[in-house]
Amino acid sequence: MESFKTLLNGIFKANPTFVLLLGLTPALAITTNIENALSMGISTAIVLILSSVIISLLRKLIPEKIRFISYAIIVSGFVALVEMLLSVFFHDIALSLGIFVPLIVVNGIILGRAENFAAVNSPLQSALDGLGTGLGFIVALVVIAFFREILGAGTLMGFNLFGDNFMPARILLSPPGAFIVLGILLAVVARMRGAHKNG
Repeated sequence: MESFKTLLNGIFKANPTFVLLLGLTPALAITTNIENALSMGISTAIVLILSSVIISLLRKLIPEKIRFISYAIIVSGFVALVEMLLSVFFHDIALSLGIFVPLIVVNGIILGRAENFAAVNSPLQSALDGLGTGLGFIVALVVIAFFREILGAGTLMGFNLFGDNFMPARILLSPPGAFIVLGILLAVVARMRGAHKNG
């Protein structure tokens, strides 16, 4: 039961983007379509799960003074691995995500979970926390991309939904549009959380 709660926590109660407001840079930058959102979310989730397990395994061996640097090095290794795999097997996706894959290293989600959870919990619990938080991040990116792609381009996964007469709101594909969509979604999530608490 505790493991299940750990898994669900990152998806709902402590969603990294919609609740904790972490990982906003990729949430704003690469969510112009669902394919990019899924690719970035999955890449981040893989790094998050693997780094959480390794940090948990080494937590008693890492000296306090170099703890944060050690976490960054571990995360960097897994980011480099994911970046190489994307470049070899999914070259077009790697080009589309660009600089945002290497920037996973400094993503507050990963370093935050390393410090607050993996450093004080077992490898299994840390893996579940990483999986839950990773899934929460994927959900957030896909939801943002869903509205931006449909309303901003009139497509979904590249398929034209509304025909040639549809006038898309192109601003939603720009950085200001990303802020607009994120702001509306954050307001909706806050309202839902408030209603849940009061109910």
